[in-house]
This record gives sequence, structure tokens and C-alpha cells, in this order.
Amino acid sequence: MNLTRTLGTALLCFALSASGLQAQTEKKTAYLFTYFTGNAQQEEQIRFAVSRDGLHFYALNDNEPVISSDTIAVKKAVRDPHILRGEDGYFYMVATDMKSAEGWSSNRGLVLLRSRNLIDWEHHAIHFPDQWDGKFADVTRVWAPQTIYDREAGKYLVYFSILTSKPGDYDKVYYCYANEDFSSLSEPKILYDRGKSTIDGDIIYKDGVYHMFFKTEGDGNGIMIAKARNLTDQSWTTNNVYVDQNDNGVEGSGVYERLDGKGYILMYDVYTRGYYEFCRTTDLEHFELMKEDYSFDFHPRHGTIMTITENELIRLCEKWGTPDAMTVKAVTSPQVKTTNVDIDNRARTIYLPVKPGTDLANLDPGFECDPTVSIFPHGGQDFRQGPVKYTFTTPREVVTYQVEAAAVGNPVLPGFHADPEILYSKRDKKFYIYPTSDGFPGWGGYYFNVFQSPDLVQWTDKGTIVDLHSGQVKWADGNAWAPCIEEKKIDGKYKYFFYYSGNTPTGKQIGVATADDPCGPFTDHGAPIVDSSPVGGGQQIDVDVFTDPKSKKSYLYWGNGYMAGAELNEDMVSIKENTITVLTPKGGTLQDYAFREAAYVFYRDGLYYFLWSVDDTGSPNYHVAYGTSRSPLGPIEVAAEPVVLKQVPSEEIYGPAHCSVVKHPKKDEWYIVYHRINKNYLKNGPGFHREVCIDRMEFDKDGRILPVTPTHEGVQPVKL
Repeated sequence: MNLTRTLGTALLCFALSASGLQAQTEKKTAYLFTYFTGNAQQEEQIRFAVSRDGLHFYALNDNEPVISSDTIAVKKAVRDPHILRGEDGYFYMVATDMKSAEGWSSNRGLVLLRSRNLIDWEHHAIHFPDQWDGKFADVTRVWAPQTIYDREAGKYLVYFSILTSKPGDYDKVYYCYANEDFSSLSEPKILYDRGKSTIDGDIIYKDGVYHMFFKTEGDGNGIMIAKARNLTDQSWTTNNVYVDQNDNGVEGSGVYERLDGKGYILMYDVYTRGYYEFCRTTDLEHFELMKEDYSFDFHPRHGTIMTITENELIRLCEKWGTPDAMTVKAVTSPQVKTTNVDIDNRARTIYLPVKPGTDLANLDPGFECDPTVSIFPHGGQDFRQGPVKYTFTTPREVVTYQVEAAAVGNPVLPGFHADPEILYSKRDKKFYIYPTSDGFPGWGGYYFNVFQSPDLVQWTDKGTIVDLHSGQVKWADGNAWAPCIEEKKIDGKYKYFFYYSGNTPTGKQIGVATADDPCGPFTDHGAPIVDSSPVGGGQQIDVDVFTDPKSKKSYLYWGNGYMAGAELNEDMVSIKENTITVLTPKGGTLQDYAFREAAYVFYRDGLYYFLWSVDDTGSPNYHVAYGTSRSPLGPIEVAAEPVVLKQVPSEEIYGPAHCSVVKHPKKDEWYIVYHRINKNYLKNGPGFHREVCIDRMEFDKDGRILPVTPTHEGVQPVKL
């Protein structure tokens, strides 16, 4: 199996083998993550992953279960595993004994597990109706158990939420004490009752205080904190403030201390959107959404993390295999497009895509490894004749890789960007791309940068032009998405109008900023110019601006779930009254032209071309369709063969869409600029790890757009 990996991770499993129990005081060097993956019975199994830095996690055992649920659970399936390093040399794990296919109120117990070595686990299923002489016969669910050592009682306390079938009942947090060999539990008692449903408790001890993170089930569906100095005396106080940094429903919070001394990480499952989110904190009071890259090479659900020692890490890897892509920590050469490096540890190959113009006769990839690893050869190598053999020597083994390098044009911008708007500036005689800043969980980018090029191949980052977190924009505070720009000559001087969407308390809205230079500085208009939907639903995002070369009038287009267009007033910062028109193409399927978002309009030979994106931005099927019109405000006639751009799985090109178009200023030569899903993130937050590409776009003699095949090669430099 070929598993590609992102970079920025640390070397794993390179130290000498060790056996036996490690001392409690031994230095922790890595992290163990236990999790499940979904709602099918095969997915409701305990899995392990490891990480060096606590940010990038890699599945053990090829993401297959390390413990089979049908051997440990009454329901033959488990969820929500929690792992704890004990005070007595044991490791403790608990999990919800549940098969979700039977319903969300269908489980009656939990599973207890104990191990000396993280490999071999004793297990006991606790079925509540049978355990305490029928006192809990009316239990309908026992959810998300966790274990903590009660310092005052000197015992291991297992806590979880319970719901019964009693009228008016709601989920409350209960606790039991485990017996000495972790095979049974004392009768459950109330640990925390806030008067409303409370689930997914996660307790961490800091400075004499127990902090319990929990989900407000059914009323807000977010994460709050309760605090107490004693676990069981009902002294919990609650701040009633949500600490998660997401407007969507979240659950399964887990807090762990960072080994780098930078405080703690709060992670949670954004289950309504299918991804995990990380926040940083130093005091367990104030939380900030992490802007650093973090990743999984699997798709986790509700899991927990524990720090481990070097020898424990080695033991886990010796049992279930070293995860792929762990030999190389990073590739540091500025000539390498690092987000697209392909490391295949099965085949022992590394593919290095490099920038056009790179000297392949003397390329040094700049491999960065752990200090215990030596690399040969050193310095620049000749990659012109094919792969170069590199040897990585670790304390455990010698590994040889065939390393290939090739110059590719796509992606054209470094890092993660999406929703590219391209402009050819008549004033500067240069090209500009204005993209969404991507790579932020939950599409959380908050600023726009602009990139400049003389030839569509060599691009320079000219810096940030609009920042929604800086106070520059008063009406929006985040989700800086999908911009567009127009260059207009007014009273003999060029002026630039930059349109974009941002998040407001009432939803996504569209604003405009202006400048006298394509690189700014830009001044925001001060208020949105589109603040509501003309159809009563859908988001006000994905704005496009177009100036009709015939009438010289300018138009604005926008919409998610619908396409709207309107004429702009001459000031370019307001919409002409009574011109808003709903243009949504009718019909279509997800395989052809069903409109989703990202309208783009251009003019050629008497026709107005309308391009739009189909399906979801996180889908490999995300693609571009088109139609034409005789007017800037429609109606639109969908093309007979509407698909312009779509995925090429054989080339690992997925989700190519949300495009803009640019024409060579001197001839009928056209280029389509679009984003695609970074292949290394296809199964991990693909909606927010996108990259910008450019390919040629051509027409037949009747003006029909010919299907564009997205490429890695990109385009040749354009001569102006």
C-alpha cells in the first residue's frame, strides 16, 4: 500500500530495542493516540497511532484494529477509547461497549482493559443491568468512560455519562471505583450534574484543581469546563463558557500536556463536519485555535492521547510496524515543493517535485532527520539521469531509498491556498493571484495575500493585503474566503476593487476594499455590500466581479447553493437598486453540472461564459461546469458538454475546481487557474488543504470550451 505523507514530522522508531516495564520517571519522547474511526462495526474498534511532536499522528497497524472488539465487548463493538498511564506501572484503557447500528440509546455498559506493556491487554466487560442487582436495569446508554487516579482515595476512578429510560431523565456524569485488578467496579454514583445533558467528560489535574472538559449534549453541543479540588464531593463549579473555537457541533474533547513545554492542547472531534480541531492553552482557561499544521494519516473519531517513552514507542512499532514516511523528518530545500513530496516507505522511494528552472545537476534536497540518523550522500547530486540512491543509517537499521526529482509547474503557489482569482494588470503588465489562505482547520483562514508573476510560472508573495483579525475590517472577524478583484481606470488613474466574504454574527457576508495599487494597501469600505440571500437560503460567499467590455458596466456575482448577479453602481462599492437577479442553472447532477458555488464570468467573441463549481470543495469529484449567455445577467444556457475540469485519479489529481480565467493580453490564448486537493491530505481535512494550479484552456471553432485535463506539469512561461 502506497501511503503518502506530509512533512514536518519527527523520526520514529529509530532507537535501540528495549524490553520490560519502563520506570515512571523515564523521559517521555512521543505520544500514543487511541481512537476509533466510524459507525460501522469494523470501524468501532480500538486503534493506535503515534506522534513525535503531538501534532502529526500516524496510524499503527495500517490503521487496522490493535484489539478486536468482538473479543472484549458484549456488543462486539466499542467506541470512545481512553488510555491512562497508571501510578502502579500498569496502563489502563476503557471504552464504550456499543454498536451504533443498534441505535444511540442501545448500550448498557463499558469495557475495562489493563496492560503492562501496551501490547497485551486483560479485559472485562461491565454490563450495568446485571452488575448491581438490577439497580441500573433502566439504563439506555453508558457513554465515553475515562479513568483518573483519585489521589485522596488512592484508587482508580472510572467516570462516564448515564441516561436511563425514566421520564424526563438526561445524561449525567457518574463514577465508580475500580477494584485492585481493574476487573470490576463499585456501584455508580453521581459525579457531576449540571441540570442538563452532559457527556464526554475529560478530566485533567493541574495545580491542585481537577478540570473537567465536557460536551453540552443537545444544548449548544460544545465544550465547557467544570472545576473542583475534590473529585467526588459535588463541589464542581462551571464557567458556562464554551472553550471550543468552532461554530459547529463538537464532541469528544481530549486535553494533553505538550512535551515541548508549550502548555496544553485541547483537541475535539468536529463530528458535524468530519474533522478534528486543535487549540492551544497554557492555563486551561484561555484557548486559541492552533494555526500550526497538524494532521492524521487516518480519520479519527473521539480518541485520547497519552505521552510515552522512547522504549514504549519502539515496542509499539516492533509489534505493529513503523508507520510510513517516518525516516525523513523534513525536506528543506527551497527548490522543493514540500507539500507534494511523496515518501513511499513500502517501495523505499521518495519523489521530489521541484520548481521550474531548478538545476537538477546539482540539487541538494536538504533532508532533515533526527540527530541519531546519518545520511549519505551529502550535498548536491545529479538527478538528471534518474533516481539517486540515499542511505539513512539509524541505530536500528540501514535503509536505502531511491530518490527522484522532477521539475513541475503545479502547484504554482507555495503552501496551501484556494479559490484563486487571477488578474492581468494593464497598468503593471504583470499577473496577480488573489487566493484564500488555506490550511486552517474548518476553513479558518483570516487574511488574504497577493502573488505577482511576470509569466504565470514564477510567482512572488507580495504580502498580506487584507487581515480580518487586525482591525482592518470592522464588520467581519474570520473565514476570509474566495476573493475577486477588478482593475478600473477612473479619471486617468487605475484603481483596484477587492471583493471577499467574511464571517459575521449573522453569517457570511460580502464586502469590498479599495486600493491604488494591486498590492495595496487596501482600505475596507466599512460595511458589507451583500448581507442577505435573494433566495432565502445559502451562504453569501464566492464572489466574482466582471466588467462588460461592450457596455463598460460592472457586475457582481455570488452565492453558495444559488447563483446571484447584480449590476454595480459606478462607485463599484454598492449594488444598483433592483438589479439583483437569480441566475442558478437548473437541473444537473453531481456528475455533470448541478450548481454548488464559485460563479466566474468572462467574455469572448460575443458570448458571456459562466463557469461554476459542482459538488463539495472537500470532494474528489469537485469540478467545473459551464454555460453561456448573451447577457451579463443571463439567462444561462448550460453547455451540451458542460464539464470543463475534473479529477484525474490516475495522476492523483483530485477536486480541481473553483476557478478563474485569464487571457493573454495580445492574443486569443486562455488559461484556467483553479485549486485542487493536496494529495497528501485527501483523507484528512481535504476541504482545507488545497493548492493553486494553472493549465491551458482552449475553445473549438464554435466557441465551445474544450475539456481541460489538469496536469502536474502546468504551463510554460508566457511571453508578454
